[in-house]
Amino acid sequence: LSALRVGGQLWAYLGWISKVRVNTHAVLKRAQTIQGHKTPKKQWQAAWLLKAVTCIDLTTLAGDDTPSNVHRLCLKAIQPVPYHLLNKMDMHDQGVTTAAVCVYPSRVADAVKSLKAANSSLAVASVATGFPAGQTPLETRLQEVRLAVADGATEIDIVINRTLALTGQWEAMYEEVRQFREACGDAHMKTILAVGELGTFTNVYKASLVAMMAGSDFIKTSTGKESVNATYPVAIVMVRAIRDYFLCTGHKVGFKPAGGIRTAHESLLWLTLIKEELGNDWLCPLLFRLGASSLLADIERQIYHHVTGQYAAYHELPMA
Repeated sequence: LSALRVGGQLWAYLGWISKVRVNTHAVLKRAQTIQGHKTPKKQWQAAWLLKAVTCIDLTTLAGDDTPSNVHRLCLKAIQPVPYHLLNKMDMHDQGVTTAAVCVYPSRVADAVKSLKAANSSLAVASVATGFPAGQTPLETRLQEVRLAVADGATEIDIVINRTLALTGQWEAMYEEVRQFREACGDAHMKTILAVGELGTFTNVYKASLVAMMAGSDFIKTSTGKESVNATYPVAIVMVRAIRDYFLCTGHKVGFKPAGGIRTAHESLLWLTLIKEELGNDWLCPLLFRLGASSLLADIERQIYHHVTGQYAAYHELPMA
């Protein structure tokens, strides 16, 4: 992506951004179609649900996080579906894990320690850059990224400065995200747009483009702390930006919806959206993630029902 940072090229892309207009009616109509899709049943549903599990960033971002509950989270990420259920489906030897665990920077070392003790190479993601508001000084945000990487985070979920997007300062936003990209080093960078605070679909599309131009490996809908998080209309705008960017540059950027995704049915709709809008290449953890903390419990219940014909009570499938 270094070519995009050359002055002339950047100005050309800023010209693209200035001309963006999103057809709200068309977006809402397409979202309605996605939500009306029938989801697969029986063994096909079970297979798609296991696919969803492998794309989950299993997350805890609570004020009362401790080393012990991060440890439990890591163990659950390593064995997200009980062994006996996977065995019944002949999937016990397929290495079904979540894609990553996601924690605050101060808990990265705890997660790395737990995964190392379990001999797991699972990725550790850390939120950073003044999560969730992104309103701390730039140097503080950059240092937070560096510290998380130094503690062993291999993925960093940054937040943009929404003020820059809302006031149309796209070049300034590009420069900030570019600096975050440099601070990440070899770690993958997911850029959180906080779509519930961007005001319009047009702003969402523009912010998506700028984030990708600045070197983001993923663009992500939300922190989960806004009043509006991952919605299908916003997702359509973002994945269309990803598709347009791919057609223009040949570079594939991943997509991560996060915030309020709680049911197995919703996870199937998200996979359907990605398959129809971006294609099968994006149906893998390298290019698609689901940010969730409670989604896994419902997926487990649906898989339990597929295997046994009965629904488990929540206490039968505890978090750890």
